[in-house]
Amino acid sequence: MPEFHRRVTTVCQGIAGGYELVLVDDGSTDRTWSILQALVERDPRVVAVKLARNHGQALALAAGLSVCRGQRVLIIDADLQDPPELLPEMMRLMDAGADVVYGQRRRRTGESPLKIWGASLFYRLLNWLADWPVPPDTGDFRLISRRVLELLRAMPEPRRFTRGMISWLGFRQVALPFDRAPRHGGQTKWPLRKRRRLAWEAIISCSTWPLRLPYRLSAVFSIVGLALMAGAVTKSACGGIMPWFLGLLAAVTLIGAAQFLLLGLLGEYLERIHEQTRGRPLFVIEMIHRQDASTAAR
Repeated sequence: MPEFHRRVTTVCQGIAGGYELVLVDDGSTDRTWSILQALVERDPRVVAVKLARNHGQALALAAGLSVCRGQRVLIIDADLQDPPELLPEMMRLMDAGADVVYGQRRRRTGESPLKIWGASLFYRLLNWLADWPVPPDTGDFRLISRRVLELLRAMPEPRRFTRGMISWLGFRQVALPFDRAPRHGGQTKWPLRKRRRLAWEAIISCSTWPLRLPYRLSAVFSIVGLALMAGAVTKSACGGIMPWFLGLLAAVTLIGAAQFLLLGLLGEYLERIHEQTRGRPLFVIEMIHRQDASTAAR
């Protein structure tokens, strides 16, 4: 944490304007909170937030964003895998008109080939299933404008896939490629079990495809069942003896198709309930351009 503070402070001091550094302690069991308190006493620009228990990364990030006061907010983990030295370049891209500048990983130093391959496969699968595109090979490391922050804070959903939510908002989002460094210290708190849960959360958050899967299965079962039925009827019409199991298989397949169709109808209603309970805005207006009313009247 002291090294993180040193590097972020060095970068921010080279940028015009004031800044604050919001650090969130997500219910840690080590000396993190006492270190954060010491940083606050030494640096008045540090804001320390302590959660009452461990809520997980997504909600800890939401807690930190809820107290940010800046016009631009850099989201970054404290393990220094994402370099804070990219902030000036991110600021320049935002000066050029971007609302979101996200870091996109070219290389991931210090990570196993299996983890790298799994992450790459996950993003390809997610974008195949997602209802809107999510940039591949990214994390939550990004610079966002104030209006993106306010819209993100207005989304009350408790199960959050932050990078997917920011992608959903739209606006101009620009990639900044970088090489990810190894962890500065400590051990990751993201075992395979948590990464698998995050992947499932991302798919559920960004896609309604699982709710529509029964429709697709219904179509497949209907085609197979009708083909079996047509084959049985044709064989019988040609004077042959229709195998009893062929008719039974056709009937079971068609019944399965009907069941999947009903599940698909239920999925349509569940999708609408899902969208309603998430509480996202119905639309996001980027800007409104009109002539002055008095000028238009003349």
